[in-house]
Amino acid sequence: MKKKRVVIALGHEALGTTLPEQQAAAKKSAVSVCDFIEQGYSVAITHSNGPQVSMIHAALNEFSKNHPEYTNTPMSVASAMSQGYIGYDLQNAIRSELLSRGMINTVSTVLTQVTVDPYDEAFYRPTKVMGRKLSKEEAEAEEKKGNHVQSLEDGTYRRIVASPQPLEIIEIEAIEALLDAGQVVIACGGGGIPVLAQENRLKGASAVIEKDIAAGRMAELLNADMLIFLTGTEKVCLNFGKADEKPLDYMNVSDAKRYMEAGEFGEGTMKPKISAAIDYIGDSAVRKVLVAKLSEVKTSFLAGEQGTLITLK
Repeated sequence: MKKKRVVIALGHEALGTTLPEQQAAAKKSAVSVCDFIEQGYSVAITHSNGPQVSMIHAALNEFSKNHPEYTNTPMSVASAMSQGYIGYDLQNAIRSELLSRGMINTVSTVLTQVTVDPYDEAFYRPTKVMGRKLSKEEAEAEEKKGNHVQSLEDGTYRRIVASPQPLEIIEIEAIEALLDAGQVVIACGGGGIPVLAQENRLKGASAVIEKDIAAGRMAELLNADMLIFLTGTEKVCLNFGKADEKPLDYMNVSDAKRYMEAGEFGEGTMKPKISAAIDYIGDSAVRKVLVAKLSEVKTSFLAGEQGTLITLK
């Protein structure tokens, strides 16, 4: 009998910010991931990369500023680099945890490209802050190159990039083949490397894809039975952070749409997860989404012991 398939999306808490934090967090994340594998599920994993890709972009562009013979690093290249070194830590942490449990599943990281529409409205209204703070002169230089910047209250500037919708996952067949072969797969890291399809070639886009939306797209294309967001909060909440905050054990798609339209969910936090859940579930009575807190404690997420479960009805 074919194993049930889950896609697990790891948020910022699962990775930390600095390299030492990332290595420690990866070990913690591996425990939760391996709980699902030990229960007999076929597992694909995606992850955030916000702090990491920003650090890479800032460091390499600072290097090129001091060494004019080197060119600036495009966003797509910084995204690819973040996939590589985050995947390296995650796959080793998961492999070690599996071996400690007497399991020998192979863990692979797939460098993943995701196409975006060059006419996506997001390119006209960039929102994702990226890289280090800039002086006024540096900001003006970025604008001359066609990049967007945002002024800050302290008089400095930050570069901002678009966050377009993911379309197709170029390596999806490779991901599925590895899952069918019994491997644990890490893919679409940071939402995937954003690329534009130009005839028979792919060109990197100056953008960052929202990881949660890409996770939903990957779960849809893999026909996963469940999409799981492991995050920093126990449950999805109404009136989050307020005195009358209300945690939710369960939501159906209609409720989720209604709450989202009412502005209940934060733009860069919970809203992308709920949006991805709605799109992934669609009209399927079988697909489910779980939003739960990343934890070292071995519990059965799927038994409804924690988190918020989202279904069609």
